[in-house]
Amino acid sequence: MQINWAPVCEIIRNHRRFVLTTHVRPDADALGSEIAMLGMLEALGKEVRIVNASPVPPRLAFIDPRQRIGQLGVSVSDEEALATDVHMILDTSAWGQLAEVGRVFKKTAAVKVVIDHHFSSEELGAFDFKDTEAEATGTLMYQLARALGVAISPEMAAAMYCAIATDTGWFRFPSTTSQTMRTIADLIDLGAQPPVLYSQLYEQYALSRLKLASRAMSRIRMEFDGRLAHTYVRQDDYAETGAQPPDTEDLVNECLTISGVEAAFICIEQNNGCIKTSFRSRLHIDVSRVAEQFRGGGHKQAAGAILPGPLADAQAKVLSAIKTQLGW
Repeated sequence: MQINWAPVCEIIRNHRRFVLTTHVRPDADALGSEIAMLGMLEALGKEVRIVNASPVPPRLAFIDPRQRIGQLGVSVSDEEALATDVHMILDTSAWGQLAEVGRVFKKTAAVKVVIDHHFSSEELGAFDFKDTEAEATGTLMYQLARALGVAISPEMAAAMYCAIATDTGWFRFPSTTSQTMRTIADLIDLGAQPPVLYSQLYEQYALSRLKLASRAMSRIRMEFDGRLAHTYVRQDDYAETGAQPPDTEDLVNECLTISGVEAAFICIEQNNGCIKTSFRSRLHIDVSRVAEQFRGGGHKQAAGAILPGPLADAQAKVLSAIKTQLGW
């Protein structure tokens, strides 16, 4: 499902001002793709601003060494976000995932461009450039840089590397191919440093995060003869462990390390009472279909959704949906 980059290149060449954004609670693929696109556009002499609905998680701040990523309502006003010729939406194609930025973008007459690799999508009134077979949006940034003839700087290479490495589970997931590794090899040649980036991504946790992880792991429950594992995090867990909400990132993956588990989910209580739910699965189970039942989405093996609380009700609804998906 290779993207024809010619129309994207034409849009870029024919416009001067660009605003980039991505989904709420951005991960390394989202942030890395933004930084890579920023570098491409500035290399072509464009004016670029990054405007997100959520702050950069502290553990991922190294991806943005020049601190170019702004937050709507904090460092960027609605008027500044609207002052552009093109809005580029990276790593999502759903209004709900844009949150407050989506509210602003609905007002604009600017050209909208979506570049994404997720299955789930909504009509954003944009030019859509999607490759659901791509392992990461960071991969699409690499392809676009090549199509534009832009030299990839070490900063861009590091951002793309983090995007691809994290979305492939450091090259463990089935989405990893020989082409993935060829792209990664090129990024290393261009300045990405795997030992440094791995350390920054996975060896800089605070003790409070480990305490939160320990609490979540102690709550794991098994269902359906051990085929499903799930756990949860409550709001008061943060105060009691000293952890922060971004510290829940990737906790659900620990459930998949249990022998015999085919699918997993974690329910995370939000301060507004809603329940953020992250799903993971083995190759033969499509958790994006479960997420879509709750107006979420994602990939076949990794997806998410926001459900109304309370926690127990959300857990019951998710268990019922997964039971059907497992054919139990």
